[in-house]
Amino acid sequence: MLAAGKCLVSPPAGVYRVPDMAISSTLREPDGLRWHGGAVLYAVAAYVLGWIGLFADGIAVNLLSTLVLAHGMTIAAYMIHECGHNLVFRSVKNNARLGRFLSWLCGASYGTYEDIRYKHFRHHVDNDDVVWFDYEKFFADHPRVLAGTRFLEWFYIPAHDLIMHFIMVFTSFIIPERRSQRRRNVIVLAIRGGIFLALVVLVPKVAVLYAIAYMLMMTILRFMDSLQHDYPYSLTLFEFGKPPRKGNFEWEQEHTFSNPHTLAADWPNWFTLNFGFHNAHHDDMSVPWYRLPEKHRAIFGSDPGAVIPLSAQLRIFHKQRVRRIVGNHTGDVPEGREYLKAAQRAEVYGGNAASFLTSF
Repeated sequence: MLAAGKCLVSPPAGVYRVPDMAISSTLREPDGLRWHGGAVLYAVAAYVLGWIGLFADGIAVNLLSTLVLAHGMTIAAYMIHECGHNLVFRSVKNNARLGRFLSWLCGASYGTYEDIRYKHFRHHVDNDDVVWFDYEKFFADHPRVLAGTRFLEWFYIPAHDLIMHFIMVFTSFIIPERRSQRRRNVIVLAIRGGIFLALVVLVPKVAVLYAIAYMLMMTILRFMDSLQHDYPYSLTLFEFGKPPRKGNFEWEQEHTFSNPHTLAADWPNWFTLNFGFHNAHHDDMSVPWYRLPEKHRAIFGSDPGAVIPLSAQLRIFHKQRVRRIVGNHTGDVPEGREYLKAAQRAEVYGGNAASFLTSF
């Protein structure tokens, strides 16, 4: 008889094989070693190689490295989402450790991983876009900032997201409920800010390319998030009353929308770790990213009428890039199934500056 965790065929000499028992006791699913492991390996490799390429002399290498770096940070961000749902490891602590590490890669480490996770779970449990920052009021109180944001957004510069990032960077100084994090916030500011300032002084080209890569990541994240729900934000992040729609699964599914890159094949959706299969994710939060296409088909089959096609997503992103900054949920805006139909015709505004990385 074989002892538990041993295999019938020994690995080749000099090759170490991780015992099946160790995989099963550590990872939430054995398949996660390939899928989650591959995603993390890609994110880290793309991040490292991207940074190296920014220092190269050739402009072609610089531009390619900027794209690689941006996508590496994007995959790191989506893996934080997986960790937040405890889909990588069995242990909550191990998911948190990986999530904290990845937050350094995608620039979300100024606040805490726990805050990111808490806000995102409130989104799922409350069936709401639970926030602290009232950007509609902020823009109303600062019309010049709004004008500047609109001007930059016309050129596809994610100015609205840069405002959100500024709050994230100085989170303990801006959000009263985060004052206890000030020591940590200052340490991260000193490390990341010091490195970036050194780049600005010593190799400004690299600093500019990194900034472009970061804005590309912001753009990808908000592009995916902008059409996945039709409800406005709710200023209840630090409130603890009973949410009016909590537990209303039917309402949640009716007001959640899927925006995959394509239904023709699975692999193009790996570009954003299948995040576009959003109804499937909200149907069962315990399904890891690599099983979401299968889950989507179990719910909707291959019906193209159940998703917002990529062509419509791109048209909305282009046409409404200025209009959706404020007031994107006011006026005669359809809801539920009517919103889905309007989105398929590219007749909605979409949300703006939405990202699970911003924990406020």
